[in-house]
Amino acid sequence: MNYCNYCPGYCCYRLKGSVLLIDSDDINRLARYFSISDGEVRKRFMENKNTFKVKEDGSCILQSSNRMIKRCSVHTARPKQCRKFPYDDTCPYLEREDLLTAIQPRVERSLRDSWLKK
Repeated sequence: MNYCNYCPGYCCYRLKGSVLLIDSDDINRLARYFSISDGEVRKRFMENKNTFKVKEDGSCILQSSNRMIKRCSVHTARPKQCRKFPYDDTCPYLEREDLLTAIQPRVERSLRDSWLKK
């Protein structure tokens, strides 16, 4: 069983010092997914040349807040770095209490706030 199938998207929250590297292939894939230009992808979703914007809670701008699992709204077009995580290793959020402690409250707050808005 793959833990990612039941994960609320821990890796989709930016930790201090971390970066999601987006390259031109990723941008082009997203452009095709949304049927927009590469420039429009950069304008709507990119924080700078190489990474996505994040929401107020630090989650990826493309993460859905209305679901507990399978929260990536562009899963089939997600960037290479997202596709490869956790790089043929055990998910670090399962093994490192410090990572889980940093992210879990943010996940819960994001979901709670989304559900309260309904």
